Amino acid sequence: MSLKIESVSKNYGSQKALDGISFSVKPGEILGFLGPNGAGKSTTMKIITGLIQADGGKVEICGLDILASPLEAKRKTGYLAEQNPLYPDMYVLEFLEFMGRLNGLKGKSLKDRIEVMIASTGLTPERHKKIGALSKGYKQRVGLAQAMLHEPEVLILDEPTSGLDPNQMLEIRHLIRKYGKEKTLIFSSHILPEVQAIADRIVIIHQGKLVADRRVKEESDAQEILVRVEFEVVNKSFDTSALKTAFPDLLVQKESESLFVFKGAADAELRKAIYAESVHQDIPILSLRKEQSGLEELFVSLTKEKA
Repeated sequence: MSLKIESVSKNYGSQKALDGISFSVKPGEILGFLGPNGAGKSTTMKIITGLIQADGGKVEICGLDILASPLEAKRKTGYLAEQNPLYPDMYVLEFLEFMGRLNGLKGKSLKDRIEVMIASTGLTPERHKKIGALSKGYKQRVGLAQAMLHEPEVLILDEPTSGLDPNQMLEIRHLIRKYGKEKTLIFSSHILPEVQAIADRIVIIHQGKLVADRRVKEESDAQEILVRVEFEVVNKSFDTSALKTAFPDLLVQKESESLFVFKGAADAELRKAIYAESVHQDIPILSLRKEQSGLEELFVSLTKEKA
């Protein structure tokens, strides 16, 4: 395993930030690390990267104990913190060269890696600017470039798409997927569809405890789709019998004469069928929207505070 966490705990005074969590990640695997604010995600990532020390348990990076062999373990790790720490008075190229030298790169290999990361993170137009003059999105790209510059075996990204516009998000997601095919990659995000699109596996923590560890494909196969539809009120009510025949497991909740909620298998073309049936019955649709996905429902069910 590239990363192994065993019974890791961390306390801040009387507050238990992590309560004996354990999981491992193998090479070529992308892990989506989820949890509500305050769950312990950033604390876990800081412990993995050696920025803070756990109160109990063990962390291994590529077989190296992070406490027994801190420098060797850190050389195999890249990290983008949620609060991306940069030097605003340094130029982009200057900063990347500085970070590369800190990670043992030099000469032509350093220059070549900088050019690769500049291109792959979309920093070419901003390469000669000072970091302080960059937008938040471009600063995030600089942080990603420095995290991947030395080709670490384990890459830890805390909210990597924070501050990016939709086009930039797609580019960074592609970069994460590409990097994760050969290395071990852990990233946290509050954007659950993003996690579902990128990750091979998800780990969810809540109040410092691990509450779920699942393959994304398994979760996707098991999930259901929820569709809320508002029909225009005409002289007849929408008849759901044809849809129930086409989708035997379909559940229908009629909230009013105009508002219906349909729940069925995610792989069924439910929305298309609802639209076709509305045309057939000559009952216009005023609105149709898909609501929580299986991952969202799982996340809410495991992390919702009890009253």
